[in-house]
Amino acid sequence: MSDIIQLLPDHVANQIAAGEVVQRPASVVKELMENAVDAESNSVTLVVKDGGKTLIQVVDDGFGMSETDARLSFERHATSKIKQAEDLFNLHTKGFRGEALASIAAVAHVEMKTKPEAEEVGTQLVIEGSKIVSHEPCVTSKGTSISIKNLFFNIPARRNFLKSKQVEQKHIIDEFQRVALAHPSIAFKMIHNDSEIFNLPSANFRQRIVGVMGSKTNEKLVPVKEETDLIKVSGFVGKPEFAKKTRGEQFFFVNHRFIKHPYLHHAVSSAFEGLLKDGAYPSYFLYLDVDPKSIDINIHPTKTEVKFDNEHAFYSILRSAVKHSLGQFNVAPVLDFEKDASMDPNYIQHKSNAKIPSLNVNRNFNPFESETKFQSKYKHNHQTQKSAPWEALYTGLNQDVDFDTKSSELVDIEVESEHVRGDLFHGNHQKTNFEYSGTFQLQNKYIITSTTSEMLVIDQHRAHFRVLYEELLKNITDRPALSQQLLFPLQLQLNTNEIQIFEQLKSSLENAGFSFSEIGKDFVKINGIPNKLPESEVSILLDQLLSDFDNEIPDSGFHQTDLLAKSLGQSMAVKNGTPLEKEEQTELVNQLFSCKEPMLTPMNKLIFVKQSASDFDKKFM
Repeated sequence: MSDIIQLLPDHVANQIAAGEVVQRPASVVKELMENAVDAESNSVTLVVKDGGKTLIQVVDDGFGMSETDARLSFERHATSKIKQAEDLFNLHTKGFRGEALASIAAVAHVEMKTKPEAEEVGTQLVIEGSKIVSHEPCVTSKGTSISIKNLFFNIPARRNFLKSKQVEQKHIIDEFQRVALAHPSIAFKMIHNDSEIFNLPSANFRQRIVGVMGSKTNEKLVPVKEETDLIKVSGFVGKPEFAKKTRGEQFFFVNHRFIKHPYLHHAVSSAFEGLLKDGAYPSYFLYLDVDPKSIDINIHPTKTEVKFDNEHAFYSILRSAVKHSLGQFNVAPVLDFEKDASMDPNYIQHKSNAKIPSLNVNRNFNPFESETKFQSKYKHNHQTQKSAPWEALYTGLNQDVDFDTKSSELVDIEVESEHVRGDLFHGNHQKTNFEYSGTFQLQNKYIITSTTSEMLVIDQHRAHFRVLYEELLKNITDRPALSQQLLFPLQLQLNTNEIQIFEQLKSSLENAGFSFSEIGKDFVKINGIPNKLPESEVSILLDQLLSDFDNEIPDSGFHQTDLLAKSLGQSMAVKNGTPLEKEEQTELVNQLFSCKEPMLTPMNKLIFVKQSASDFDKKFM
């Protein structure tokens, strides 16, 4: 039998390795920016075009590389970070495997210029698909500049799996923010399609958070600080009233490296227990300094997952530190007993003689005086009633009373009723062949109605969701909806990622009834909202909308419109627990059975259930 096992060529092995390290353009951004940080740079600039598909360039002013180092840096497992296996448990740098540049060069066109400060000229290296095209001296400034062009040019199938430019841009911004937040002492700049997205000068932790997340973030932050022999915790958490429905503002940094750790996340969440609304997530920017020997970060190619040797202790310390900060800054309720000064011991007079307390007694006090007055008053009233003729008590009872006439002398009794919203539905529904008898509401949640042969139990929230969804689809794709103008425009503070989402959805939101007067770097001004949307619910609705679009921004077309209509419809639909008048119940039922698909919500959930007369007969057998 002939031998069938053979060594893979280097370029094939590099492409396979690139599948683990380079998943999308954001992976390239992460690796190059971390290399710039390891080079002890004071400033780093990121230039991106077309979501990283056309160009990714990182320029730093670090210590640069010599001609030999520049060539070796693109070899697999070539690194200056470690020399032996024991160094993996004493890491102080971002990279250490020596696979990043080799993997990137295997699937892209790479051009690198680098020069150490002591050298007069630098080195230029051009590589295409692991093949060195040129290697020659060049004139360049101190530091390193690496340009990655046409990512996955030699793997078309992999390139086709990339998302839209907007989605890839969002992931790049995420990676940029993580590196920038981990190293506030380094100045960072990001430029996308010749437009400056970030310009962050060297700053402290708080200033860097505000620079990345927006100017209004400063008032939301609560400082956290705790230092023990095992771990040092510092950073900030967000106040509970500013919690959002997205997890976008949750950052853990261990030894200045961004990580994801569900166990530690649970520690922070448990510290906020009882302070957050349902579905809201706390914001936090926490920096953990631990002994490098107590963690293992070499368990995943992206190096965002770590293992701690004492997780339970770290959990307890982190939870206590966050809970203490929330109580210390009066964010969470704490037990605070106010002491009376008279209760404090007086050590100066401890030798003085004891003072006998005095007791004042009112010897003229009569406890039966008030009772005597009451008895005399009762006796007088009783005698007065007794003297009145008893026949007067029954006067008028033998007269006939007409309850149907308006001239009745009976006193009208006014019963206080619950406040009912009367502006949810309008009488412009289409006529349908569906016939039903009257409606009534059960538990402010279900609308009960009946046909000739069966009873219907309709979920009012799901029914309204279906009605609004189909109406919004028509408005966004066909005819713009009516908009109610606001007397005073609303201004919402958003971070960079949320602004990117808004710019993609702006035209669709305007067709849905919104009107925007200005979209800045960290805010949006709204001067018009949909006709049926209360002004008080605008921020809640848009917060939910951003939550729905946080993980994915579909390409322009039906998918984006569909997701937008679902998000807006579900947020605007009448909530369960809202009382409806008879007219509103009737209008909602009419609108529901005018829809194309009245049985199911856009999320494919049942809107109503049926019960026939035979079903009731079986229950009474």
